[in-house]
Amino acid sequence: MNALAATNRNFRLASRLLGLDSKLEKSLLIPFREIKVECTIPKDDGTLVSYVGFRIQHDNARGPMKGGIRYHPEVDPDEVNALAQLMTWKTAVADIPYGGAKGGIGCNPRDLSRSELERLIVSSPKRSMILSTMAWILDEYSKFHGHSPAVVTGKPIDLGGSLGREAATGRGVVYATEALLAEYGKSIEGMTFVIQGFGNVGSWAARLIHEKGGKIVAVSDITGAIKNPNGIDIPELLKHKEATGDLKSFSGGDSMDANEVLVHECDVLIPCALGGVLNRENAADVKAKFIIEAANHPTDPEADEILSKKGVIILPDIYANAGGVTVSYFEWVQNIQGFMWDEEKVNKELKKYMTEAFHNIKNMCQTHDCSLRMGAFTLGVNRVARATMLRGWEA
Repeated sequence: MNALAATNRNFRLASRLLGLDSKLEKSLLIPFREIKVECTIPKDDGTLVSYVGFRIQHDNARGPMKGGIRYHPEVDPDEVNALAQLMTWKTAVADIPYGGAKGGIGCNPRDLSRSELERLIVSSPKRSMILSTMAWILDEYSKFHGHSPAVVTGKPIDLGGSLGREAATGRGVVYATEALLAEYGKSIEGMTFVIQGFGNVGSWAARLIHEKGGKIVAVSDITGAIKNPNGIDIPELLKHKEATGDLKSFSGGDSMDANEVLVHECDVLIPCALGGVLNRENAADVKAKFIIEAANHPTDPEADEILSKKGVIILPDIYANAGGVTVSYFEWVQNIQGFMWDEEKVNKELKKYMTEAFHNIKNMCQTHDCSLRMGAFTLGVNRVARATMLRGWEA
């Protein structure tokens, strides 16, 4: 099941639990705006190349439509639509005043020079603000509208970015994990973890879990996978990756098949990379007791059912990876106020938001006798539905 079909399915299940009017349900599912653009730029050798991009703005009942940008050769409108919709529910779960959006452009940034990438980026605000390095977008937007730091988040600190933003998604994953484990009388210290994906989110989650006494026994990324039953020295692994660009040559662990990472023995599995990695082919072999969805849509519905029957507790993506957008909201607030926070305040506020959101999800689980995924979806959908009604929606 692709990401859009799975997201729609979860939305409809939540809608049924909430007893939403069928017309309201349909209205909430339809995106506010869909844009397709073609950006043609000159390459360094003088030839022209075109890239197709998409921007989906899903819902603005609770505030401006917020969402990041994905660079990938296989970006398609269904995937962007699913991620925009997930952002609508995610911001509502976190209780921040945003709606959902998402952008994507069909390119491989590794194949572009820095100057080609900048040309692609600055061409797109004139079309739909679709692609980013955030400083370049801010600069391009400000040419037409004056200095407007709050228009885009994830900026460099010197241009109005927020302290703590780089680590925010990974740190939010850790706060979410702590909240879940506390429900079962456990803590990160002494638990074993497997982290699939070692980019920004996975590496920050690994670093923070290691600092809190968690034992990370396997890690993977696009370059390979390593394991160490005694725990991987994460600070040393980060230094190695920075120096060499890969994991598999790290001397502090044994190389392993990357496909085996998801079914490796551990207490907590944290998928931090692509969607759909847990599916009907491998779900039955998962040995983790808890799954923290740091990636978007890592568990397809068939795997969800298999894992639930096995008693695996899954913390859903629309809550678990909400730390990034929450600190983007903090950046927006700081820009509007013209008053910047120190990193301690950013992290303290993030922990408060993530902890409160978890307790709100648990309340919905108790109300509707449902899983954490449906607890999160009912929480998010209900908040958006209420806002839609309060703004005068009529069938």
